[in-house]
Amino acid sequence: MSDGVRVAGTADRARIATLFACAFADDPAMAFLFPDVAQRAKRTPRLFATLFDGDALGGMRLITQGGEAATLWRGPGQSRTGLLDLLPQAWPLLRTFGLGLGRGLAVSQAIDAHLPSTPHWYLHIAGCDPAAQGKGYGGAAIRSGLARIAGSGLPVYLETANPKNLVFYQALGFELTDMWDVPHGGPRFWSLLRT
Repeated sequence: MSDGVRVAGTADRARIATLFACAFADDPAMAFLFPDVAQRAKRTPRLFATLFDGDALGGMRLITQGGEAATLWRGPGQSRTGLLDLLPQAWPLLRTFGLGLGRGLAVSQAIDAHLPSTPHWYLHIAGCDPAAQGKGYGGAAIRSGLARIAGSGLPVYLETANPKNLVFYQALGFELTDMWDVPHGGPRFWSLLRT
């Protein structure tokens, strides 16, 4: 496409993992998963690299030409992350979470519990380099994904743990559908849907 956004390949893995780690450094969900700031900086690139790998099949991975923003999408029927789905990633996840694996599973299960039950595309992760925020890169990466899946006729779902993102997503046509908390002191999330 000529929108300055391209499909991300394996060679983009480290770049996107680092980009997301920077973009989510102060995110409430990441702060819950990795309360220690130094451990968060060390472990979040591993987490996002594992998620990048997991979204390769049945989804879409996009990055702006200059690497300022990226998105990971899961196709219809691919949103949920059941325990069987996690088995191939067991070692990377254990290495990433360490003793915090329980928090990771709690967030994953809470997300799964709030996914739509009808077919949809899932905007799994969207992130922009903090130095490039406010310049349209994040919106371009998301709009490119929306354009690529427009022919499916399916809604697009996402959730965010950062209330600052709500206005941004609503400007892209997403509507707030739910607000919920991860059990046992976890973060609050907002669910949004674009029909």
